[in-house]
Amino acid sequence: MITEGNTKIRIKLKSFNHELLISSSQKIINILKKESINSLQLVALPTTKRVYCVLRSPHVDKKSREHFEIRTHARILDINLKLKLPIFDLLAKIDLAPGIFYQICLF
Repeated sequence: MITEGNTKIRIKLKSFNHELLISSSQKIINILKKESINSLQLVALPTTKRVYCVLRSPHVDKKSREHFEIRTHARILDINLKLKLPIFDLLAKIDLAPGIFYQICLF
């Protein structure tokens, strides 16, 4: 439990599906708006893209290739807290959709 002073919490959200990411961040924001927090800020990070090049046929046509990509969407929630809030209990109980990776950091 947080007892004294203002505290900053950062939640990093990552997903391959941007719609799940938006709905999960809105779910967290709606839960945190009910609590007494100083400020809440949502920051969209750039989408990272990994491209993989694969040979279509490894024995016949070496010049024929396919490209596949994986896009990772990311958001950051910055939360400034007031005194005596059990915010980690709230964040631990949030039921996010499968496919959402989240990380909670305390400053």
